[in-house]
Amino acid sequence: MSGFLAGLCVAVLPVLALGVWIGRRTARAKSLAGLGTPVEHATFETLHTASLAAPPLRAGLTEETARKSARKLRSLLGTDALCLTDQRQVLVWDGDGGHHRSEIMERLAGPLETGRGEAFRLTCDSLDCSVRWAVVAPLTVDDRVHGALVACAPRESAVLVRAAGEVARWVSVQLELADLDQSRTRLIEAEIKALRAQISPHFIFNSLAVIASFVRTDPERARELLLEFADFTRYSFRRHGDFTTLAEELHAIDHYLALVRARFGDRLSVTLQIAPEVLPVTLPFLCLQPLVENAVKHGLEGKAVSPGKCHIQITAQDAGAEALVVIEDDGAGMDPGLLRRILAREVSPSGGIGLSNVDDRLRQVYGDDYGLVIETAAGAGMKISVRLPKYQPGVHPAGRLPRE
Repeated sequence: MSGFLAGLCVAVLPVLALGVWIGRRTARAKSLAGLGTPVEHATFETLHTASLAAPPLRAGLTEETARKSARKLRSLLGTDALCLTDQRQVLVWDGDGGHHRSEIMERLAGPLETGRGEAFRLTCDSLDCSVRWAVVAPLTVDDRVHGALVACAPRESAVLVRAAGEVARWVSVQLELADLDQSRTRLIEAEIKALRAQISPHFIFNSLAVIASFVRTDPERARELLLEFADFTRYSFRRHGDFTTLAEELHAIDHYLALVRARFGDRLSVTLQIAPEVLPVTLPFLCLQPLVENAVKHGLEGKAVSPGKCHIQITAQDAGAEALVVIEDDGAGMDPGLLRRILAREVSPSGGIGLSNVDDRLRQVYGDDYGLVIETAAGAGMKISVRLPKYQPGVHPAGRLPRE
């Protein structure tokens, strides 16, 4: 999180400095009808405008995101016109002088190549055109120039050059955060693929063996289990969406447990206590099923030397702004030191399928405060608690688009 906070500071400080500059330019001794001094008022307006421009830019630099943010950026600078470009074209032009698009792109070759800003006079035969000067400020991410912010004004201004540079730096930070978001998404997708590869050999082999054992003795039972297997694998290997709902995840767990019960019979008992109000909560795809599989391994397979019965309890309850999911078994448990090494990926998780994977994905999506909380000891079973925020920006189940 320290990297995120540092990025946030870099993103806010240039805009805050710009707001203070605007405020001091218009400051008077008296306050404005209880709204604070002109400096405070201008600073607030600047930060508010910046906050409205930021969300579209967090999706990267495209025609759509440029269109949604351009007017707010022009308001920050107070210019007659502003345009945002990528390496090849003008993405959006807001304000007067749109006929200068071609000239702007011709003059951008140098700044886009060197990453250095510059100001130049525009050529125009129209007497009604108020745009005579352009200030170019490159937009860079990781020392790579992605495009440019171009502010256009009636006359040359050293102040506008500095202000455009500060706003361009702020836009560049938003684009860098967007790049980090995309990297995080790719990492989550890779984690899901790794999790599927980790689960499938254990689950598929055991399930097919159980189904095969019923083919001759109880064909109808074999058919039912085959349908359970098909539904679970269809869910587990679907190719769309990084997130799902708690209801869908629990439904998949129900298919999984049907196959496990067929294998272990009355040695396994499961209790579910689910509050209906938390069923729509969104969570990372394949987040809870590995925890239930882990409970089965420690509860039953961990007692292979001395076979016994195991009880698994799954609860999901409302906890205000969060949903609290707890998966508990009374099985073999685990040495806490070994568990810490598994979560740190220092040892192979031979007895804890997907624990480190799920813990990493929860922290990537919700932050470090939302990792797994595990209580265990050798011979004392295991209790895993998962807190899920009911709302998190960017977290939406497959097929559901976020509101703008």
